[in-house]
Amino acid sequence: MNLTVHVKPGSRKGPLVAVDDPDALGPGAATSAPADASLTVYLQQRAVEGAANDALVKLLAKHFAVSKSAVTIVRGHTSRVKHVRIDHES
Repeated sequence: MNLTVHVKPGSRKGPLVAVDDPDALGPGAATSAPADASLTVYLQQRAVEGAANDALVKLLAKHFAVSKSAVTIVRGHTSRVKHVRIDHES
């Protein structure tokens, strides 16, 4: 599954995953989400030395109930808008 993720580092709300399209995603929906699914993720970690990216991978793995190795940031390592791939483990 490919996602567009809007990351909000240094947020007081975090850690929180907000689904921009509530019908498209949720726990266990890793196989049915459309290619253009989008999430907003609030992280307490700041974007310093990759801390926010590491926290993003950990939070998405927990949210989708997959291992951290199944979550890959494809594009946007230094941007707040990231393209993430989640490989559904069978």
